[in-house]
Amino acid sequence: MRLADFISHDMEPILAHWEAFAATLVPAAANMNSMALRDHAQQILHAVATDLRTLQTREAQREKSLGRGPVPVDATETAAQTHALLRARAGFDINQLAAEYRALRSCVLRLWMDDCKPEAPEMDDVIRFNEAIDQAVAESVAFFSAQIEQSRNLLLGMLGHDMRNPLQAIQVTASYLEALNAGDRVSEAAARMIRSGARMQALLDDLTDFNRTKLGAGISVTSTNVNLADVLADELDELRAVHPDRQIELQVSGNLQGLWDGRRLQQLLGNLVLNAVKYGAQDAPVRVVVTGDATHVRIEVKNSGSAIESAMLTRIFDPLTQGLVHQGKGGEPGSLGLGLYIASEIAKAHHGAIEARSDEMETSFSVSLPRANEP
Repeated sequence: MRLADFISHDMEPILAHWEAFAATLVPAAANMNSMALRDHAQQILHAVATDLRTLQTREAQREKSLGRGPVPVDATETAAQTHALLRARAGFDINQLAAEYRALRSCVLRLWMDDCKPEAPEMDDVIRFNEAIDQAVAESVAFFSAQIEQSRNLLLGMLGHDMRNPLQAIQVTASYLEALNAGDRVSEAAARMIRSGARMQALLDDLTDFNRTKLGAGISVTSTNVNLADVLADELDELRAVHPDRQIELQVSGNLQGLWDGRRLQQLLGNLVLNAVKYGAQDAPVRVVVTGDATHVRIEVKNSGSAIESAMLTRIFDPLTQGLVHQGKGGEPGSLGLGLYIASEIAKAHHGAIEARSDEMETSFSVSLPRANEP
């Protein structure tokens, strides 16, 4: 019997094996009934049988091997994609999802080969069956990963939103206590709460911005006519107040008047300077150089200290990378490792670019921002 006919004829025994294996994938499967355990398995097998009965050219086979198999025109999702979506919502992990297909492949081939005896199985059916299962696995894994990513981003968004109100209450209460002038101990405690609240607020802002970029919304900017010399100087004054033991220098030259989002560029500069303060030489100043010409404004943040390894330098603007690497080397805790990534996204939102260079003498981050046309 050809494999397609065997699958159609022996569907129930195959589904029984699928169900029995799926039931072992705990804890997600612990309380699932038979229908849920078999979710879309029958439709997946029907699709495989249909594929086996369809004539296939060498070119079509090659396209399928590259993950470019035919897409049904009468459905928005394949059975494998829907199965992956429901498995993700049921709490399965991606290894369990792949294991279902591995068990299905083994079960079908074993039952069919036993049924073929004493005749030899048709090898072309084996090849075509493996291609069809691989196609289903690819569809399932891609859909599963997209669902998990979307759920994660929605969770981050809700977390960032819901934490703002209690944090604001803490900051307002701390400011009230500080203003009471109820003694040094109360004032010092209130000041610590205000600093901690500001740090938590910065982390939440980073989390919110990261979440926007992962959802495809990007960093939002609202450009107005500002003088970057004043805007960036105000940001550095705040950073000097937070880090009174560090020397932060500013050098400006050229025309710095133009259309930019001043608040976002303060955030960009703050992230770059904080990075230099944390990981640069503690006894050397952080130098900020801002220059403007007819077409661009350039912001450079420089610090002395150990050189950044070349492998790290190539991915230093990747999210969740830099903070983890530095924490592993004894860096300051409490960072999400998003500062440089968000700085990069702010530069992109202004149609600019950011780059990093590092050697034993100096580490430098350079931002180039084109001037926007006047409205």
